[in-house]
Amino acid sequence: MGMEGPVNDRVYGSNPVRELLRSSSRTLQELAILGEGRGPRLQELLTLARQKGVKVSFRTREQLTAIAGSPHHQGVVARVAEASYLELEDLLPLPAARGQAAFFLALDQVQDPRNLGALLRIAEGAGAHGVIVPKHHAAGLTPAAARASMGAVEFIPVAREANLVSALERLKKESVWVIGATPSGGVPPWEVDLGRPLCLVLGGEHAGLRPLVASTCDHLVSLPMKGKVRSLNVAAAGAIFCYEVVRQREKRS
Repeated sequence: MGMEGPVNDRVYGSNPVRELLRSSSRTLQELAILGEGRGPRLQELLTLARQKGVKVSFRTREQLTAIAGSPHHQGVVARVAEASYLELEDLLPLPAARGQAAFFLALDQVQDPRNLGALLRIAEGAGAHGVIVPKHHAAGLTPAAARASMGAVEFIPVAREANLVSALERLKKESVWVIGATPSGGVPPWEVDLGRPLCLVLGGEHAGLRPLVASTCDHLVSLPMKGKVRSLNVAAAGAIFCYEVVRQREKRS
């Protein structure tokens, strides 16, 4: 017996499925669990599913591997509605609703879904109000990105825009400062006021910020590289930049 119906995302692994059940951000259509759900982790997921009224089925390990398309399912696979995007206009009211200065993250053609997933998790953990991605030449909210986010995709709003430069200009009209991260040529982030409303823009894995995107930024920041390597992975750099925002804002509070 398979999971029939239209094509949907498969979310697997105990942590991503737990966050999915906790968030209620997407319609969870079925939860498939190994055997009878023995063990504390599977029992917790089974309890959450039953509390939410989610259909539960019990499968063999081989069946779960076939459903997930991977043997690394940890005994649980969820079938959910595909992840959806918001509009930029949906993101704009979120900072005021929290009583906070705006903090958005924009990704300029980040193409590896694992990097996208990691950045979604970093942004959510750092308290960002949303992430903006381009519609073309960039990774989207695929199952691979969702898995890499380890559940954060269920909590962080993501807007997909056809023209990233236009989106950044729209943010500037809302008095949001646009800060672009580059491998070199910018000032260290701790020399820039990151407590004001801002959008941090990270470039893609290969080309970095496109010239027109970079020219749209109000400031460019770079991490001083003291060793022999010239740059960091975009997700690693993103973590440093995002938590510098956190550091400055907590220092003021």
